[in-house]
Amino acid sequence: MLHDFDYERFPSAEQHPFVGNKLLEERGYAEDVRRAILSHADYSGVPRQTHMEKVLFACDELAGFITATALMKPSKSLAEVDSKSVRKKMKDKAFARSVSRGDIVNGAADLGVDLEEHIAFCIEAMKKIAAELGLAGS
Repeated sequence: MLHDFDYERFPSAEQHPFVGNKLLEERGYAEDVRRAILSHADYSGVPRQTHMEKVLFACDELAGFITATALMKPSKSLAEVDSKSVRKKMKDKAFARSVSRGDIVNGAADLGVDLEEHIAFCIEAMKKIAAELGLAGS
């Protein structure tokens, strides 16, 4: 979540994630963390090289898409979400329209993992903190 902490106040490509990077630098955050945050935005010009950078990119759009999928379930719970339901929703271009399906696919490919496995792994990780995410159901 740290990578997008500045997004609500500075959503433009000219400001995000650059404003956040500057604030993190001033607060002494490690360069590798700040570089990963910069690299998650293709337009930043910072190529993804390290595993951390690739993982952040691979999980960023997917986490949002999984959240949107959970919110469409009757219980609004991650407990009802599986990789099959996420893949089905990915085919519906009207659903979560602002989420880049290409980034989801490319992120898994850059990690060298099967897309289905990547989706399942992210769902399981999110389920562990479902209550914190507000996705434990009603």
